[in-house]
Formats: sequence, structure tokens, C-alpha cells
Amino acid sequence: MFSHATTQLSRIKNTIREQINSEILAEMQKLPSERELSQLFDTTRITIKDALVSLETEGLIYREERRGWYVSPQRICYNPLSRSHFHQMINDQNRIAETKLISVRSEMAAGKYAAALEVEGITPIHIIERLRFIDGRAVLFVENCLKAALFPSILEQPLTQSLTQLYAKHYGYHTQRSRFDVIPTSAPLNVAKALNLSEGQPVLKICRVNYKQDGELLDCEFEYWRPDAVMIQIDSRA
Repeated sequence: MFSHATTQLSRIKNTIREQINSEILAEMQKLPSERELSQLFDTTRITIKDALVSLETEGLIYREERRGWYVSPQRICYNPLSRSHFHQMINDQNRIAETKLISVRSEMAAGKYAAALEVEGITPIHIIERLRFIDGRAVLFVENCLKAALFPSILEQPLTQSLTQLYAKHYGYHTQRSRFDVIPTSAPLNVAKALNLSEGQPVLKICRVNYKQDGELLDCEFEYWRPDAVMIQIDSRA
């Protein structure tokens, strides 16, 4: 038999879910506070928090650090096999894309960067950190890792635009193939701060390694997505 707490939890979730599905609660609308919800449903804040976290897992709501809970917009579809760059992908789905440059640094490849780029000796690399927005909401933190020798003077270029287009225009590089690792994980501190999450909140991490037309490994990128913002959709026609 189901306990009273389980039944109450289901009732709270179903009520909020129905209000979202019927658009009584609109996309990106802020929900009442946990204290207010506990009063509305005549229950404890612990039960409310459990219900909200469960709805967050479903992708129906999201939380902003120290700001509260909001209704999630419709997910965007991300086909890793497509060659569309981020802004084109978002615009094609009638949404508004924006990219902000967070930081750029040059160092010797080590740790996860050396492993992803498959380098063993001393190899200078550039690491470009960018924050990407959909309809004004920060949803994606990206680390692009480039072998410095392949990209002379690239740091002088406008790095908020598509790197794929910069590669083609200035260096004649075209991505022949890509390899993806998709891993649900927790947000590191720097990613959490950028996406306005709490450290350790769930994110969807995608590691993408790109190879240019002659088969040489070109670069890699680590993408950290808000899980409610994206749906991976594989379509080989692309």
C-alpha cells in the first residue's frame, strides 16, 4: 500500500504538472516559494522540495541559485550528427541564441584536455570558455580546447561567433567527423556559477572531439547543458 506521504507527493506533482501543461503557469514564470507552496498544499517544505526536485528531473521546471523555481521552456532538439553551429541550430527552431565570451587562456595540455586531444608530449593549447543563452536564459557552458599550433592568431578573432566558421574561413579546416561522449553528471563550481546553479546540481555533459578533413584531430569541446533545456535527437539524414 502507498503511504500518505507518497500519495501527497503524487498529488502535489500532478497539480503543478497539470498547471504547466494547461499553461496556467507559463514558460519561465516563477513558481511560488517553497514556503508558500507548503502552505498552499498544507504540507512540509521537505515534501514540497521532493516534489519540485522530481519535476525538475522530468524537465518541467528548473531552479536558479538563490532565486527560486521557474517553468522550463520547451527543450531544443540537438542532433549531434548535424553540422549546424549553435546559433543556426537555435534560430532554426525559432528561438533566440546568444553567446558570451567568459575567458581565454593558453597552457600546456594536461589532464582531461590532454586525454581528449590525444596528446602525450608538451603541447600548447588554447582553452576558450563561453556561455550560451537561449531566449535570454543561460543554458550551456562550453570549453573549447584547441591545439595552438593549428590555429595561429586565432585569439585575435571574434570568439563569440561560430568557431567552425572561423576554422573554415581563416584556416581552411572542415570537420570530417566527430566523436561524442554524453554523460549525465554534476556541475563543477565554475560551471554552476556560470549557469546560476548550485555546485553539484545535475548537468548533461557532452564531450565532442572533432577531426579535420585529413583525419587529424582538430579540437575538442566540453559542453555542460542545463538538462531541462535540451533533448538529444539522433537523425542520420543530417
